Amino acid sequence: MQILKWLGSIVVVLMLSLVVLVFAARFGDGPTVIIPGGPLESGDMHMGPEPDWTFARDLAEMEFQLIEPPVSRTIWLQVVDRKLYVVSGYMNSAVGKLWKQWPMQAEKDPRAIIRIEGKRYERKLVRIRAGHPALGGIASEINRKYGAGLNAEMAETGDTWFFALEPR
Repeated sequence: MQILKWLGSIVVVLMLSLVVLVFAARFGDGPTVIIPGGPLESGDMHMGPEPDWTFARDLAEMEFQLIEPPVSRTIWLQVVDRKLYVVSGYMNSAVGKLWKQWPMQAEKDPRAIIRIEGKRYERKLVRIRAGHPALGGIASEINRKYGAGLNAEMAETGDTWFFALEPR
């Protein structure tokens, strides 16, 4: 019986710690691993010409924040033909419909800020739909980096949403 009380106490402490961590992250500068964070505030804002995003090709993740709502997250990135893209999978699944709110929010207000290697960039998300010539390259790149098993046809079914990160 003592062991059960001890285990119960540990579970309660862990749950409270998680709640505090999630709450604190919402007020922090950026996400913490998989926990969404507050607005991306630190780091110089890029002010020059449009970057050649090839420098980020082999980076696994970047920090990403929509302007509205101002919540940041960690997200995979793809670079194809020197341009930057992101995808959101599982859009037709029950889990995806609950977990993935940012794609719908981006369609309402496409303004975003990303942070890569400590530097911030103002972006606009432009959804890429079926038939777009970049879809095959984006799917190939995400499969190369992450072994995700995506294909261009997923844009047609809506299972995966593809976005270009264009200058504002």
